[in-house]
Amino acid sequence: MSEQTKIAPSTSELWRSTFSQKDFSIDKQESLYDGFFKMLKLHLTHKTFAGGEISIQRELFYRDDAVCVLLYDAVKQAVVLVEQFRVGTYDNPKGPWLLELVAGIVEKGETPEDVARRESVEEAGAELGEVVSISRFVPSSGGTREYIDLLCANVDSSGVEGLHGLAEEGEDIKVHTLPVNDAFELVKNGTINNAPAIIAIQWLQINKSELDKRWT
Repeated sequence: MSEQTKIAPSTSELWRSTFSQKDFSIDKQESLYDGFFKMLKLHLTHKTFAGGEISIQRELFYRDDAVCVLLYDAVKQAVVLVEQFRVGTYDNPKGPWLLELVAGIVEKGETPEDVARRESVEEAGAELGEVVSISRFVPSSGGTREYIDLLCANVDSSGVEGLHGLAEEGEDIKVHTLPVNDAFELVKNGTINNAPAIIAIQWLQINKSELDKRWT
């Protein structure tokens, strides 16, 4: 299995946080809910920019690390996306079915690339070639503990279609292979409206020329 590579990595530190891990403390932690997801109540003290300290209470929605991967066929100039029901958008006037990246939760002992390869087979029936790292980001840091490793992978989209997902996990997934320029337009017009897909597709738009050289 190839090691993830990163396109145009940063070579200099342009910004450093004023504070670090040593500048805050968790004074008390309460469990409000413990299921597939967790809800915590944290009592915290942290340093302030003015030079003092502040004590606060915050409710925290705790999610395990996740991986999202954009499947790109440079030869056919196409991307593979998946459509599925998402309860978090149940009140969307257009309906709670979103066009998304292949994604999954990191299980014990897995690397982000492991997850990308496993989920690509489960959700899209696709085998991946080279996998490159886009970024590791937090989608909603104000109240959610979740880190997402965002990747892009080389794929042959021939025959990648149909319905997928694990029934025991309540998944009902439809695969879509779209011309890459259509994906760019769907982000531009707001049809693709979830953060990982927007970030990855815009990243592809920036890095497409380099990927096309590597993967064709």
